[in-house]
Amino acid sequence: MLKSELILKIHKKYPSLSINDIEKIVDLFFKKIFKSLLNKEKIEIRGFGTLSNKLNKEKFVRNPKTNEKFFKANTQKIHFKIGKTLHKKINTQDYLNNEK
Repeated sequence: MLKSELILKIHKKYPSLSINDIEKIVDLFFKKIFKSLLNKEKIEIRGFGTLSNKLNKEKFVRNPKTNEKFFKANTQKIHFKIGKTLHKKINTQDYLNNEK
């Protein structure tokens, strides 16, 4: 889903809010998540899931095409763990039948 699609869905559900206000709210929400991840904080959205930073350790890797080995430094990645409510909702047969 694109950010613009999210804004339009929220606007359909809450028509009293203007699109500009919804866009500001969505931007503020994503900026807060981004800043929290930069500060190495864990983010938990109940029913949806958790976002956290994960450290990939430094190691030697090889290029499979040339078989050349080189050193890869520590890297950060974002780890997402799905929440129970979202997992159940996605995997129920009723949900799958309604989406088709």
